[in-house]
Amino acid sequence: MHRFEPSAGRHEQWPLPELAGGVVLASDGALLVALQSGVFRFDPRTGGTRALVAPEATASGNRHNDTKADRCGRLWTTTMRDFGAAVAGALYRIDPGLAVTRMLNGLRVPNALAWSPDDRLMYFADTSDGRLRAYAFTRDRGTLGSMRILVEDGVLPGRPDGAAVDADGCVWSARYGGGCVARVTPAGDVDRIVSLPVSQVTACAFGDADLRTLYVTTARQRLTQAQLAAEPAAGALFAVRVDTAGLPEPECRL
Repeated sequence: MHRFEPSAGRHEQWPLPELAGGVVLASDGALLVALQSGVFRFDPRTGGTRALVAPEATASGNRHNDTKADRCGRLWTTTMRDFGAAVAGALYRIDPGLAVTRMLNGLRVPNALAWSPDDRLMYFADTSDGRLRAYAFTRDRGTLGSMRILVEDGVLPGRPDGAAVDADGCVWSARYGGGCVARVTPAGDVDRIVSLPVSQVTACAFGDADLRTLYVTTARQRLTQAQLAAEPAAGALFAVRVDTAGLPEPECRL
């Protein structure tokens, strides 16, 4: 687990017992971490973790991946076989009270969880098929309706990984293998592409007091020595100032 305070340049880190797929703020000030075997509470004061809920049996061979909270405080988490080795993943909704509901099946590399400002759409992607999806979303019940393809495979460089939504309702899509983050309007039009000096762009989130800095994570995994020499910044965290503010990340109420 890493924590970085940009204004002070302060970087802290803690070891975790398993691979972490996502981290979410909790409404009581704690952190929720989606580790390989389930969702845990994490206390940065002690570095300790406590198991909260396990949507899947550990024997499944899956690990958790993209994980977000919606504005009603529910936790949405995904599972996958490492490196997308099998079509074995799923999307789960975990309600306050820890009831678990499987929302989607048959996923290989689930990513891009995000919601429109009015909560009428949930964005999602299976990175392996290259398409960015938009589902009709019912906020009160936390249910998914009809799905449409927001961006087809091949329209943008690379494939969709993590995503964030800004105050105008546009989706910022991190493009794994594409070396960029793309801003896509709710109608599916490509509005802007921010190029980065690395190929494996993994996720993005808005930060700073005005929510006008887009923080972008990148990866080094599976790059050859020649590729690493050509991309010395691979695996770095980037910050990009943007014109439109982002939206505050919801807190989870589990």
